[in-house]
Amino acid sequence: MGKSQFEGENGETSVNRTKRVPGAEAVRAVVRAVRESPGWFAAVVGAVLCVLGWYGVSGEALTARQLPYLASATVPGAALIVAGAVLAAARAPGRGGPGDLTDRRVEVLYTLLVEQPPDPDPVPDPGAPPPGSAPGGAALLALPEGTLYHRPGCLLVAGKDRAEPVDGPRLRERGLAPCPVCEPAPGRTD
Repeated sequence: MGKSQFEGENGETSVNRTKRVPGAEAVRAVVRAVRESPGWFAAVVGAVLCVLGWYGVSGEALTARQLPYLASATVPGAALIVAGAVLAAARAPGRGGPGDLTDRRVEVLYTLLVEQPPDPDPVPDPGAPPPGSAPGGAALLALPEGTLYHRPGCLLVAGKDRAEPVDGPRLRERGLAPCPVCEPAPGRTD
């Protein structure tokens, strides 16, 4: 039987392990951080360049001798800080995980924008008010947290169960403004 490359003279097996280089883990950590968040890395490098440029400028009394420090360190450092901020702000959506705040807000907005009105009742109730009038005979509607009042047929309140009838005194009390879409008559606030 042939020997494996891992078998020794006496049949014992061993794996030739490479020696660990000191500092290799730190280098791997830096590379991983740069790959995962390049914006922050660019901003930190920019800040270091700005500090170095400031240090060089502070040691020179003549303006002509300060310019090389500004051109070679401070200006590129400021540019890297701005670029890093842009990269950090433009990170991929949802990178924070499924519960990312931005994703949750987009989902809420999407739900609000595509909320379908309930299907109309196929058989009209004989005691129900005619279509186009608000419940309780009120001429105007408003949402509880809204700042506008609407006609009953307005697209902004159509199908929303939370829309409540409002009258003139209630409009003034809440400080509601007329809806720019349905443009309810301002004279009909009583």
